[in-house]
Formats: sequence, C-alpha cells, structure tokens
Amino acid sequence: MPAENPLTEVYRDQWLLVVHKPAGLLVHRSPIDKHETEFALQYARAMNGGGHVYPVHRLDRPTSGVLVFARDPQTASTLGNAMMAGEVSKTYLAMVRGWLPEQGLIDHPLRDEPDDRRRKGEPQRVREARTRYRRLATTEIPVAIEGHPTSRYSLAELYPETGRKHQLRRHMKHISHPIIGDANHGRGRHNRYFAERFGQGRLMLAATEIIFRHPVSGERLYLKTEPEKSFLDVLSIFSEFSC
Repeated sequence: MPAENPLTEVYRDQWLLVVHKPAGLLVHRSPIDKHETEFALQYARAMNGGGHVYPVHRLDRPTSGVLVFARDPQTASTLGNAMMAGEVSKTYLAMVRGWLPEQGLIDHPLRDEPDDRRRKGEPQRVREARTRYRRLATTEIPVAIEGHPTSRYSLAELYPETGRKHQLRRHMKHISHPIIGDANHGRGRHNRYFAERFGQGRLMLAATEIIFRHPVSGERLYLKTEPEKSFLDVLSIFSEFSC
C-alpha cells in the first residue's frame, strides 16, 4: 500500500468507522477486478490499528464519498439490517447531461447485475427500484458536443430509496439524463470533453451524506462529507453553485 492512506476519517467511535473514499478505489476484492491490489477495506483496517472492520454497504469503484465500516460483526449485522429495512437515508451529488426537472421520482425496476461477468448471460431477477432527485443548478456552455451549438448540464441531489447495483447510474440513463463520466451508462462524447478539459476523467457521482440511528446508542447520526477536489473542479462550470 502507498505510504499515505487515501481514506479520510469522517466519524469514529467504539463501534463505527466512517470514511471518505476517493474515486477509483475498490471497497473490497471483486471478481470483476481480480488483479487489483488496493482496497478501501485494507486502508480502513490500517486506520483501525490493523483490526478487522466490516463494510456495511456498497460504494462503486468510480464513486467517491462517505463509506461506513463497522468495527465488530454484531454492529455490522444490526446496521446492515437497518439498511435492508430502508431505515438508512443516503444523499448523492451528481452532474448529469441536460436540464433535469426540478424534482421527481424514478420508479423503474432493474434487473440484477451479477458481480461475476461469467454469469452475465444468465437470467437475473428483476427488482423494484426507486430514486428521488432534486435539481440544484443548471448551466449551458458554448460548446458543440453532440451537434447542438451549446451543451446543457444539471447538478442534482439523488436520494435512492432502494439499493440496487448501479441504481443511480442506470436510473439517470433511463430518464435520458446520464451521469457525466459514466463509461457504461453515459454518453461518450460528453465524458471525453470533460476528461480533456479538466485533465482527468471521473464519474461525477459522490456520496455526500448518510443518516441512520446509531446501532448501539440509538442516536440519530448525520454524517456528511464534501466531494473531493476532482469533483469540485468540474463543478466550476456552475458559476452560481458553491458546495
């Protein structure tokens, strides 16, 4: 592992370790990235004095933001059950193509995406999936990317009510407002423009807030983190927005 730990501590107590994960870092080993050697789980263990920690939820590799680890199996189980019961609220910040409506609900079932590519052709279960959103800002830049003389973008908060794999990315594509930087569900020309303009490409999706009741004390925790610099740099196109 590099000498410097890429995780930033957001909250810590006897039972929990909450961190900010940068974009590009896997949470743990995955069949999709068999050759990867660095994981948030390793770095969280280092922050925990080498002791075991247990990831409570998923955060995709290209997504940055708040990530919760439990410091013992019982806490992990309790908080995991709370998430499955819909008792945990998450907020994401996303930059999307086009001008998004002011607010809305995307209620669109999604077919399971297997972790192992070898199972990609097999029948998968279709599950209900819901995402609410709220537009924060819009902008129009004088750049022709897909045949129009200008290009429009929105900044929005996304609130997943279910936890399907790649739900936010797939839902935004479903309503024709794909997230910038999404290689699988986005628009390649827009992704390339921003990668070239800012010197690096990244998924413009950040987990900024998580709210839940502490699994031991019952206290309601509001844990928030600002997006990392690579995200904020791109947001400079929204002159009226400040994070």
